[in-house]
Amino acid sequence: MSFLPWTTPGKFHDVNVLDILAPEPGAIYVMDRAYLDFERLYLMHQIGAFFLTRAKKNLRAHRVYSAHKDREGGVLADQTIALDGPASRRRYPAHLRRIRYRDPASGKTLVFLTNRADLDALTVCDLYKSRWQVELFFKWIKQHLRIKRFFGTSENAVKSQLWVAVSVYVLVATIRKQLGIETPLYAILQILSVLPFEQVPLYEVLTKSESRSADRPLPDQLPLFAQI
Repeated sequence: MSFLPWTTPGKFHDVNVLDILAPEPGAIYVMDRAYLDFERLYLMHQIGAFFLTRAKKNLRAHRVYSAHKDREGGVLADQTIALDGPASRRRYPAHLRRIRYRDPASGKTLVFLTNRADLDALTVCDLYKSRWQVELFFKWIKQHLRIKRFFGTSENAVKSQLWVAVSVYVLVATIRKQLGIETPLYAILQILSVLPFEQVPLYEVLTKSESRSADRPLPDQLPLFAQI
């Protein structure tokens, strides 16, 4: 799959990305419900690519065949279905696989749709679970790497900025461990961002910040409510 060297406006709907994506035959694409568009998914199916997504509550379909289900593993149903809605049936005339799964951890029941028939149901569910690791990774990037915007949108520019940010994060984590301090990583990054040219030992800067009481103002900070 080629990298998309461009950015989109905030109102650009997620499903429109499928019009730009060049699916690879044999690859499997795991998507959330925002990408559920039967016409686009059928084009992917005709190319020979596989998809895995979640079904919407208003899905109209009937069961064609029921496979063995592993209730102990959380699989409530593993079915081959055909779409019933006039528009959806026209856009996706082939059969789909529908898996109903109850997550043991959360107790939630999820319904998956895929055109992949050779994998067992639990493997399909685990594939969708793995998608959350990607979501958590991007959440971690936003929370820890302090990347507010990309300076370039090419593949090399994005990768370079990510690697630089990850390298800085790892270096700070190493320094924190070597110095044996308890200051949170985000606080250390904040301190270093305002003291890049200070000729003060790093340990002294960080330990002073760590020992400073929250209710004691900074030396150069005026009290908010001065007594008159």
